[in-house]
Amino acid sequence: MFRPLRSLCKLYLTRFAILAALIGPAALTAATAQTAPGPSAPLVTVATASITEVVNRVPVSATLVAREEILIFPQISGFSIRSIQVDVGDKVRKGDVLAILDSETLRTQLVQAEAEYARTEAAVRQSQSQITSAKATLDQANAALQRTRQLNQSGNISQAQLDQAVTNSATAKAGFDAAKDGLALTSAQMRQAGAQRDLAKLNLDRATIRASQNGVISARNGQLGSIASASGQPIFRIIRDGAIEAEAELIETALGQVSVGDPVELRVAGVGTVKGTVRLLYPTVDPQTRLGKIRITLQDSTNLRTGLFAGGWIITDQHSGLTVPATAILTDATGPYVLTVKDGTLTKQPVVAGLIWQDRREVLGGLAKGAIVVAKAGAFYGSGDKIRPVEPAGASQ
Repeated sequence: MFRPLRSLCKLYLTRFAILAALIGPAALTAATAQTAPGPSAPLVTVATASITEVVNRVPVSATLVAREEILIFPQISGFSIRSIQVDVGDKVRKGDVLAILDSETLRTQLVQAEAEYARTEAAVRQSQSQITSAKATLDQANAALQRTRQLNQSGNISQAQLDQAVTNSATAKAGFDAAKDGLALTSAQMRQAGAQRDLAKLNLDRATIRASQNGVISARNGQLGSIASASGQPIFRIIRDGAIEAEAELIETALGQVSVGDPVELRVAGVGTVKGTVRLLYPTVDPQTRLGKIRITLQDSTNLRTGLFAGGWIITDQHSGLTVPATAILTDATGPYVLTVKDGTLTKQPVVAGLIWQDRREVLGGLAKGAIVVAKAGAFYGSGDKIRPVEPAGASQ
């Protein structure tokens, strides 16, 4: 049984010896070296430094508020509300009637004021007539005095008659002055009566409450039959021009990054994405919460309502820059660095790191466009290590 096996082994050994003699020792050694296993360099994911968009954003939470709210108070108090012409949500224009107060008393007061004005107006005309009459009497007395003096000088009239003429002239002068004072008094009374009449007209007009600006009614506190008062709640609240914006609070360390005019993207609850811009930065920070307020103008206020919550981002910077994967930048005691790859050998390259955007980080200095860097697991390697670089599937060349 074992003889055939021994014969077969001898046959194979003989053939191997013949083959070795034909090929030669050197060729056999090379073939054996090629098939012998040896240490291989590790596969490492790499990436290319390229120019991409870089965006810096500040997170923000906001509440929708009226840009400007107008409070409508009654300008006269103590009168009941007779009718209300608008309701919450109605759009109004300047001058539109919002509500009407009971005005019967005000109408009566206006009639009385007009009657008083007419009385004083007649008194003024009477005073003017008295001045005319007193002036004529004074002129007559002065003319008589002049003739009496001439006659007295010629000796035709006694001194007593001259004295009487002087007295008559003085009396006429006093009457003329009194008539002028009477006109001044009645004129003052007429002006006062006119003011009372104008006030009565104004009060009657104020019984009709009107919109002072264009806008949307956001609240209505007045009820039919209630007594109007300027000291309580406003009867109506109006969002001027219907303009709604967002009021947000930012932590004090982020306020320095935000400027008026920065673009904003907000996600409004129940509405969706709404774009806007920073309109106003409040000049103060709450000393307790360390938060500062800003106002954001919204481009589209359709379907927006005050009180809705909104969250999003303020874009403080947007530009193109040299970037690498964020995981490619490492940090040690000397600062940030990357591992560049050339001919399978790693080199430590210090860099100046910038913003992080969408899993990539901006490199402000120390690296050239097109450089190949270790994208992942760089902390496990060092300068001089050998690797086999592998780019991720779908990576741009």
